[in-house]
Amino acid sequence: MTTTHHPIAIIGAGLGGLTLARVLRTRGIGADVFDLEAGRHVRTQGGMLDIHDDSGQVALRAADLHEGFEKIIHPGGQGLRLLNRDATVALRQRDDGTGERPEVDRGDLRDLLLDSLPEDTVRWNAKAIGVRPLDDPQRGRHEVTFADGSVITTDLLVGADGAWSKIRPLVSSARPSYTGISFVELDLLDAVVRHPKSAELAGSGFLIALDGERGFLGHLETDGSLHVHTALRAPETWLDGIDFTDVPAAKAALLSHFADWAPAFHALITDADGPPVPRRINALPIGHRWDRVPGVTLLGDAAHVMSPFAGEGANLAMLDGAELGLAIADHPGDPEAALAAYEKDLFPRSETSAVTSAASLDMLFGPDPVARLVEMFTEHEQH
Repeated sequence: MTTTHHPIAIIGAGLGGLTLARVLRTRGIGADVFDLEAGRHVRTQGGMLDIHDDSGQVALRAADLHEGFEKIIHPGGQGLRLLNRDATVALRQRDDGTGERPEVDRGDLRDLLLDSLPEDTVRWNAKAIGVRPLDDPQRGRHEVTFADGSVITTDLLVGADGAWSKIRPLVSSARPSYTGISFVELDLLDAVVRHPKSAELAGSGFLIALDGERGFLGHLETDGSLHVHTALRAPETWLDGIDFTDVPAAKAALLSHFADWAPAFHALITDADGPPVPRRINALPIGHRWDRVPGVTLLGDAAHVMSPFAGEGANLAMLDGAELGLAIADHPGDPEAALAAYEKDLFPRSETSAVTSAASLDMLFGPDPVARLVEMFTEHEQH
């Protein structure tokens, strides 16, 4: 196959990569996005996201998409029910529409970004398998090879390709490591109609139930379905001992860890539709950074994957994309100055969020998590 040249190549069509492409386009700068998926609708995009007013919403304003974002907000999504393992309610918060972190469906948000770009911006079915610098390293040009044998060259390469980034090794030898927490994801489809007691348990928005070692984290989604994460502090190999292709056996194995929890929680496992999905929670070292490498940088999880327990991941990825796009636009003809300016702010920003996420993990899966959360939310309301 022939090699094609792309002045700016973004590897990964997640929220961060798409935000970067959109911010650049609003400033009259073209960019091409390459993603390993076969198309935009080949899989669901996960559950609900709370979009923070000081990060994700800042990015959406920079992308001229905040008005569209407001149209896809999930009413009631900021509601919260915090439960003990006997299903008693420790804290209930209602969504009155004034909160700073409205909830949206991740798929709806991704569609908002994709629809804002020309259809040919994203090249689907483009799995990057190799990358190398070209010519004089100081020029910053790189070559990317894809699984189908095609090759591109680029003057500015952006790794927006997630926790196991193929681009990261160009700038850093760091790899994510296991945090000690494993998830198993479950879905109760059309829960409002088919599983009303489970939907009532979750309320209109976010469900949290914890005992220090185990827990349930769930969201009632815009279509009335309930997306649940069971979470356990467990050895890294724990998930390997469960055959997730045998759904009844996998559910039974998972249920055994919650035998002393209220039956209402058991139903979140036994009534789930489809196969349970295992996921280890990994994180890069707090304070991850790299020396400036000409022509390449990272954003989102490729730069700073962290545990999800502070709700920062998607918000930071979008803010990274927006900040990088603005830096490129502010330094026309000088990509190195743009990348240096972007990374100068990226590193301390992501370190602060990583510290918060790690502290949240320790609180949620440490002693008396429900009481500590009640205290935290009460103090927040008082301020």
